[in-house]
This record gives sequence, C-alpha cells and structure tokens, in this order.
Amino acid sequence: MLSGLLYFFAGAIVLMGIITAEAFYPSGYSTFKNEISDLGATRQPNSVSFEPSSTIFNTIMLLAGIMILVASFYQHQYFKKLLFTIPAFLFGVGLIGVGIFPGNRTPYHGMAAMLTFLSGGFCAITSFKIVTLPFKYISVLFGSIALLIWFIAVFASATLISFIGIGGIERWVAYPIMLWLTGIGGYLMNTETNNIFKK
Repeated sequence: MLSGLLYFFAGAIVLMGIITAEAFYPSGYSTFKNEISDLGATRQPNSVSFEPSSTIFNTIMLLAGIMILVASFYQHQYFKKLLFTIPAFLFGVGLIGVGIFPGNRTPYHGMAAMLTFLSGGFCAITSFKIVTLPFKYISVLFGSIALLIWFIAVFASATLISFIGIGGIERWVAYPIMLWLTGIGGYLMNTETNNIFKK
C-alpha cells in the first residue's frame, strides 16, 4: 500500500504544486509561451525567478522525486519487474534533478528534464507488466502520448510550437505522465490492500 500511496501523492503534489506556483507567478505568465520549468527559473541568459513560485516549484519536484524513488523500491519488492522498476527509478532521479537544478542551471536542468520526460513516458508504458486491463491500455496510451509529443517537439518543433506553444507542448508531455502516476498510485493501493486482506 505504501508504494501506491507514494506514487499517488507524487503525481498529485506535482499537479497541484504547478497550479499553485502559477497562481503566485507575476502577471504575464502563459501556459502557451512559458515552459513549466520557468516557475523555478527561466533559462539563461537573463534568467529570472520569482518567489514564492520558485521555491514551491523546486521543492515539489524534489519531494515528488524522492517519493517516486521510495515507492519504486517498495513496489519492486512486490512485483520484481525490472522492466518497470528501472525507468521508475530514473523518473524519480530526473524529478530530483529538476528540483535541484532550476532552468538557469544549464546544461544540468535540460538533462534532468529530458530524463524525466523520457523515463516517465517509458515508465507508464512498461507498467503494463504489473497492471491488468483496462488500466494496462490506459498506461500504454498515456505513456505513448507523452513520448510521441516529445518526439514531435524535438524533430518538428517549429510547426508544433506555432500551434500550441512551447508551454502547451511541455504540458502535453508532462501531464499525461502525472495523470498516469496518480492512476497507478490508486491502482496499487487497491491491489496491495486487497492482497493483504486475502491473506
């Protein structure tokens, strides 16, 4: 039950933390023009950060990453599926990196963000090894959406940016992963609780 609880709260605090940091950010912030990580600090040169948005964003990323690492350790004791555990562990490491290295810390922030997006998408897809229908299909779908949008953004960014903006692109990568994370958290809480009561 602990792994499910931690996965659920990791996804929830990231989503609610982003909303809270956006609410405190000065006027002019746009989900079309601004990357999510601008909440922590904008890119160099002429990087800026605003409090309390910066502290909120960086802290929730760090906390969520730690939660995912701990959850991944405990779920591996139960399922023993390295195909899922490895990307889950890397997902946690990536989020911790995003929290430690804000947008102005190049190239480390970019490396951490890329690790987060890629491992998060693969994590959702490979969770098919530990879940059942219909959540198996939902996990593969959400992970595939995140990776597909990331791939299109990298190799056809001009077209996609003009359509939905850099902020929209990043959210279409990040939010499916976070929604899946809360979903698998609920799934695991139910699965693990049922198995405890069956014993």
